[in-house]
Amino acid sequence: MWPRRGWLGLALIFLFWPINWFWPGLRTYWAFFPLWLGYALTVDALAFHRRGTSLFARSPRRYVGLFLISAPGWWLFEVFNARIQNWHYVGAEYFSNAAYAFWATLSFSTVMPAVFGTAEWLSGLAHGFPRWKRGPRIPPTRGVLLFFFLTGWIMLALMLRWPRYFFFFIWGSLYLILEPLNVWLGNRHLLEWTARRDWRPIAALWSGVLFTAFFWEMWNYYSYPKWVYTIPFVDFAHVFEMPLLGYLGYLPFALELFALYHFIVGLLGDKTTDYVIRGLVVDVDGG
Repeated sequence: MWPRRGWLGLALIFLFWPINWFWPGLRTYWAFFPLWLGYALTVDALAFHRRGTSLFARSPRRYVGLFLISAPGWWLFEVFNARIQNWHYVGAEYFSNAAYAFWATLSFSTVMPAVFGTAEWLSGLAHGFPRWKRGPRIPPTRGVLLFFFLTGWIMLALMLRWPRYFFFFIWGSLYLILEPLNVWLGNRHLLEWTARRDWRPIAALWSGVLFTAFFWEMWNYYSYPKWVYTIPFVDFAHVFEMPLLGYLGYLPFALELFALYHFIVGLLGDKTTDYVIRGLVVDVDGG
């Protein structure tokens, strides 16, 4: 069954895609959110059509929560980027600080719904990535957690101290810090799956973020305002504005989104929720 929100999502895409690309002057600052809301609703509808469940269907309230958590989550990466200067926004100079903060926050709110929704849809298409059910075993032992935690902080320190040479640690350091915290705080975490050699949630997240990244970069290419990259050493072989090797950064970024979401909802008291993970693994039941 194709839900009504899917038709709304498609309508938003068909309307705001050409607006983002062809409307004269500044337009993407107000057209980005409806375009990506359309994307998020469409992939949610695709997941529901495939499996009879989706993020929105399981809980509209928590679906709205994804947007609310996503915005400050991406702002954290913007803070890191203020140091490493790997991307900047062409056209941002036309906005006051308050206007920029408002429109940017609205745009950043779509990241988690887009990535998690796409991951759930693709997991259904791939029948749950069964080949990833027997991968390397990484259990949440004391040694593993301490290694993750200390490595994450070292990576972050190197990135902040020598950004030209360690800029790439922006992708991965946050996950290595947050994953042990989620274990210690009793929140959901990916190590509970890799402890059983089950890498299916990671496969779903990786496929979801790469699919979403294609549309991020494609729709950005002719938008205005837009982002452009200045990445040391790998600034060649571009696919849209992004250097080809830069797409590798999306893989740890997906894990960071998962860890960040569960860290925040854990702080809010929802420690054992399977709201997101249920969509990433086909045979997971629950609410």
